[in-house]
Amino acid sequence: MPKPKKIINDPKDAVEEFIAGLLFQFPNRLKKLANHHVVLTSNPPKTVQLLSGGGSGHEPSHAGWVGPGMLSGAVLGGIFASPSVHAVLAAIRAAAKSNGNAGVLLVVKNYTGDRLSELRVRWKSIAFCM
Repeated sequence: MPKPKKIINDPKDAVEEFIAGLLFQFPNRLKKLANHHVVLTSNPPKTVQLLSGGGSGHEPSHAGWVGPGMLSGAVLGGIFASPSVHAVLAAIRAAAKSNGNAGVLLVVKNYTGDRLSELRVRWKSIAFCM
């Protein structure tokens, strides 16, 4: 039997399985936003929420940093792919509701795909806020 090169069961299910594992490990600290690959803290502070995200495949990046004093939420894309604009907007809306609209800061890294998605998210979120 050849040695396995990965610890991923099936790349199509990897993000869902990673999120399920985090929720299993921290059931009282994390929650998943329905219909999106978004992990949020269960007890968000009533201050500006910090969101970040990016492609999966290099965990615990992004979702592994959600918790008190760190990120309020993480938006996960597919394996080495940026998250969808819809998922990022859903995370912004959920974070804004959870803190009484105190504000949301989106941390975007310098990866081309993340930056392109961020531009589209920026315009859609400005329309959402007006």
